[in-house]
Amino acid sequence: MLTAKEEVKKILDQLPDDVSYEDIQYHIYVREKIERGLNDIRDGNIISQEEVEKRMSKWLGQ
Repeated sequence: MLTAKEEVKKILDQLPDDVSYEDIQYHIYVREKIERGLNDIRDGNIISQEEVEKRMSKWLGQ
């Protein structure tokens, strides 16, 4: 497993030379969110589709 620094280096190496700071931040942000989601799955911190639909119906007033 790569360290955070190694992950950022990998991301930077895959981006074009003229990439903006904003684009770099976006790619790092997305990678972090993916990593957090994968960790949640591994740790069992998930909810069923039925529970998602139940919660969404409350928010949407359905």
